[in-house]
Amino acid sequence: MDISFDLDSTLIPNGMEFETENRSRIAKLFGIEEIRKGTPELILDLQNEGHEIHIYTTSFRSKRKIRRTLKYYGIKVSRIVNEKENQKTLKFRNINSSKFPPAFDFDLHIDDLKGVGIESERFNFKAIIIEPTDKNWIHKIKSGIKNIKKHFIS
Repeated sequence: MDISFDLDSTLIPNGMEFETENRSRIAKLFGIEEIRKGTPELILDLQNEGHEIHIYTTSFRSKRKIRRTLKYYGIKVSRIVNEKENQKTLKFRNINSSKFPPAFDFDLHIDDLKGVGIESERFNFKAIIIEPTDKNWIHKIKSGIKNIKKHFIS
């Protein structure tokens, strides 16, 4: 399955919503952003299960900056879609939604925004919405993927 993750308040904090992985002073100096504790292991587990992992964000960060941050934590993703690409693609397809993962061939999107959950119902795409403060976020994602996979196969 092709799974995309949002960044802000999902994997990268906007404040003190969740614990983060350790980061060196040099990493801070080079603009490496904090990342949610457990993210590297979660993504590696999902990749080992055969899933393709992507980033789908409405942030205007450059793909290079995102990739550099992920690389610091040992994370490799297949594709990064930032807001510049998102706007261009959705406008071309005449889709009035903040995000539309099927436009990028993503089977499932993981985000923190309830609005994305509403859009997933309205535009018929799969999404798992996790609260930034949810301590069981990894379990929620993994069990959500299992439930979705059951429906994919049947």
